[in-house]
Amino acid sequence: MQKDSLPVKAFPFLIVCFLDYMMPLVYGFPMDKKRSLVEIHAAVILFGLAGLFGKWLPLSPFIIVLGRVFFASLSLILLFFFTKQSVRISHTKDYPIFVLLGFILSVHWVAFFQSIQISTVAVGLLSYSSFPVFTVFLEPLYFKERIRISSIFFALLCIIGVFLIIPRFDLSDSIYQGVLWGLFSGFTFSILTILNRKLSQKYSSLLITFYQDFSATLFLIPFFFLIKPQLKMEDILLLLILGVFCTAGSHSLFIKGMRYISAQTAAILSSLEPVYGIALALIFLSEIPTIRTILGGVIILGATFAVTLKGAKD
Repeated sequence: MQKDSLPVKAFPFLIVCFLDYMMPLVYGFPMDKKRSLVEIHAAVILFGLAGLFGKWLPLSPFIIVLGRVFFASLSLILLFFFTKQSVRISHTKDYPIFVLLGFILSVHWVAFFQSIQISTVAVGLLSYSSFPVFTVFLEPLYFKERIRISSIFFALLCIIGVFLIIPRFDLSDSIYQGVLWGLFSGFTFSILTILNRKLSQKYSSLLITFYQDFSATLFLIPFFFLIKPQLKMEDILLLLILGVFCTAGSHSLFIKGMRYISAQTAAILSSLEPVYGIALALIFLSEIPTIRTILGGVIILGATFAVTLKGAKD
């Protein structure tokens, strides 16, 4: 893989920031709903951009995620300080839940970057994006609700898409391994989403994000001493960008954008994450998805899009 310079790697982020703040002014958009749409798109682009760091950083997924959550939690605590928002958890019994969420988050992101490192950005993003299908089965079990027939249909569609991505079912095949890690990443993110559903009724999304990132940092710190990575200044700068802009910044933008945008619209726009990520990987990593990956991706994204749309209407 050709090693790009740091400014080239950071260039997509600079474009996103420019579009976020300048597009409403240039085109005369009102600074409410249309700006919120730009902010949601900017956040989703940053979500997709995060996957590329798995290729840019020659580090263990444990160290990549540690850097990500460390810088994210640090920037979020500064945000709370300057905006004078409270970081207090009102119910003591919720502390163990936040700790559990941090553990699940760390497992989710380690699996996600492992998928990308051993396969491609496209395979990692597409297999991970199957998480809404896991959710439609796990959520009814957790909340004791009925599973809909339509959910089973969309899950079968998603499985077909996954089958198309895999060239051969052999554990020695890197794409097969990447899909398995990506599916596990999607599965753990689905659990995270379900558990967050209860917490979001009592706490802000930003507060939940902070405690998840902070708890994940505590879980991953021992791996720093076990792995003992040789970090270069460029690696630290990339981890800083990943944590501050592609994690804390993207979540803040997404939450800010939802001020004038419905949850349904935000959920549908977030399904564009693999599309943006694959496009960025094509531009900056020269990763060209195979025909099988594209076809499988279309089916997976179609199924997850349908599930998201139907869930938003229910």
